[in-house]
Amino acid sequence: FIKLEAVVSTQSTGRIVSLAGLGFIAVGAASQCLYNVDAGEAAIIFDKLAGVKSGVYGEGTHFKVPILQSPIIFDIKSRPRSVNVTTGSKDLQNVNLILRILFHPDPTLLPSIFTNVGVDYDERILPSIVDEVLKSVVAKYDASELITQREAVSQNVADALTQRANTFGIYLDDISITHLTFGADFVRAVESKQVAQQEAEKSRFYVEKAEFEKTAAIMTAEGDAEAAKMLSLAFDRVGDSLIELRKMEAAEEIANNLSHARNVTYLPKDKGMLLNLPA
Repeated sequence: FIKLEAVVSTQSTGRIVSLAGLGFIAVGAASQCLYNVDAGEAAIIFDKLAGVKSGVYGEGTHFKVPILQSPIIFDIKSRPRSVNVTTGSKDLQNVNLILRILFHPDPTLLPSIFTNVGVDYDERILPSIVDEVLKSVVAKYDASELITQREAVSQNVADALTQRANTFGIYLDDISITHLTFGADFVRAVESKQVAQQEAEKSRFYVEKAEFEKTAAIMTAEGDAEAAKMLSLAFDRVGDSLIELRKMEAAEEIANNLSHARNVTYLPKDKGMLLNLPA
């Protein structure tokens, strides 16, 4: 009886181990048959027998054939990228630009993008088409127009670049020129122009000041001539009476000023005054 229990116990343990092994094998097989696609991602399937499948799989858990099939995961969220470009303007000035773009792939075209370009499509496509479009658009404007018409330049770049990117299955959500500088020769020319304008403004100020002073002098001379004419007419009418009146007014003003002076003593006419002088 004891031997029988030992045999049964051994058999039970073997079955448990076998079941556990089968469970691990099943879990491993299931993990090889399933794959997950996270939020903001999309997947396509590469089949070793048929090549890239045409289907696109969104978020969730999906089935695949182990060994024969492998998922290719794409990030389809909007991502930023900055591209530096050095080009020439219409008047042959060197222009340095930095263009910032937000982009994402067209999910329905992921099989074509993977087949023709690869997962790193942004590295292969965006720098080249940005360089091409910027050089084409900037060459239509003078250096000064790139500053004064920056909004129009940005719009032309956005239109041309959006159309060019769409041919590769890439959508551009936002396009902006974040940096725009010119070569050293253009900067020196601008500074020289500013100095010349300042000198011209200064010269114009001096000319206007001279004209104003000239006009003021003419008006003063005309006023003096008119006053002299009026005095001459007055003398002709009243003779020397006007002169005597002016003398009396001047004498009154002088006497008034002297009477308020502290170091002035008034001596009446025809009256003596004893001074306390030492002998």
